[in-house]
Amino acid sequence: MKINTSLQNKFKNIRLLAVDVDGVLTDGGMYYTDNGVEFKRFSVRDGMGLHLIRQIEIKVAIVTLEDTAIVRNRADKLKIVDVFLGARDKVKSVELLLARHNLKWDNICFVGDDVNDSEVLKRVGLAITPNDGIDENKKIAHYITNKKGGDGCVREICDLLLKYQTKK
Repeated sequence: MKINTSLQNKFKNIRLLAVDVDGVLTDGGMYYTDNGVEFKRFSVRDGMGLHLIRQIEIKVAIVTLEDTAIVRNRADKLKIVDVFLGARDKVKSVELLLARHNLKWDNICFVGDDVNDSEVLKRVGLAITPNDGIDENKKIAHYITNKKGGDGCVREICDLLLKYQTKK
């Protein structure tokens, strides 16, 4: 997707990146061992991207319906403080972030791939969906990543934030 001046300005205005987990930080698959133990695959590059944008003072949050130790452990490893697990109403979760950090909707970038992300995507200043997100979200999104969820889409976003936040 081409990054025109209007979209560049949306990237410049972001102060907080909020991401869903399944289908964004992961490939959306549910993996189980023969003993019934669930596991997920996360991209190390996505994690590095999140680390890098925090260095330019962009806050990071997780907003997900998922509520598992796997997600808590990943958030802890990435040192993400703003974590909303079991978020049935993601709009309310993001409203809490707005109040907590004294931000406006225009300052939020949200990345979501499925139907339970659509309402937040409609409100934020920068709505993004992975290229394997649902069609409804692709219609809402300001930007559709080249990468799939769990396969570097978050790093792609972080790299764009780094590029346009530091561009004079």
